[in-house]
Amino acid sequence: MRPRLTEARAPLTQELTVLDEFGQQRQITIPAERALTVFVDNRELVTLMTLGAAPELLVLGYLRNQRLVESVDDIDSITVDWDVDAAAVKTRAGIERFDEKTAKRVVTTGCGQGTVFGDMMSELDSLRLPPADEPSARLSQQRLYGLLNAMRLQESTYKSSGSVHGCALFRQDELLMFVEDVGRHNAIDTIAGWMWLQGMEGGDKIFYTTGRLTSEMVIKSAQMGVPIIVSRSGITQMGHELARKLGLCLFGRATNRHFICYCGFERFDAQPEPVDAMPRKPSDQRMG
Repeated sequence: MRPRLTEARAPLTQELTVLDEFGQQRQITIPAERALTVFVDNRELVTLMTLGAAPELLVLGYLRNQRLVESVDDIDSITVDWDVDAAAVKTRAGIERFDEKTAKRVVTTGCGQGTVFGDMMSELDSLRLPPADEPSARLSQQRLYGLLNAMRLQESTYKSSGSVHGCALFRQDELLMFVEDVGRHNAIDTIAGWMWLQGMEGGDKIFYTTGRLTSEMVIKSAQMGVPIIVSRSGITQMGHELARKLGLCLFGRATNRHFICYCGFERFDAQPEPVDAMPRKPSDQRMG
């Protein structure tokens, strides 16, 4: 039985009067940021800073990626009330070893300094991704260009207001879901929650993010079973090490027809551009 979810929504942007460099006042929009305190069976768990685009899915994905619940069927309901800035999670039988699982807190590199519970690193050996020779778990250069073009054309809060991260889930050339939030970890958790609710596997999917590829982003993608990640930004050393260990294919600095494939070359069907056809810009040399 699937959990019952509210459909609480809140304005994603707010109008603001600013003064520009010409001394003129004008109206702009900025992203709305709000605190959402999550309670599980009446016990406070964490406060997430979020845009509020799909708060129920965010909470669901957060519980999944923190490995606090084993199955989506363990959750009876998630109720979000923006009047009190809270999400109430009701489980069917409680969370086993709740205190033990939430005792260890690690401040992450995510925007807003997120918190993860437990030791996700200890679960890496249990994560399994589809083999690299499976056609649906590979990416061609032409499909990569198509994905990047789809993201370029995607309407977004970022285009109108800036200051947010976006994440998307693709299957082949089909954009399945796109979500934005003030932090990239919130965005990936929201997609994870949506996949979990749909009972969707990740082996034939591609994950896109505007944020950098840190260890947490790599681990969460692997937990979702997604073998290929594409980022507009760069990568950290630990993110690279974990991706190699787990067998993920990582692309960074990916915009227009430029990209860097950091690892997982065996999942990539390259169709190289002529060297002299696309002069590299100085910014392409930066790897961070």
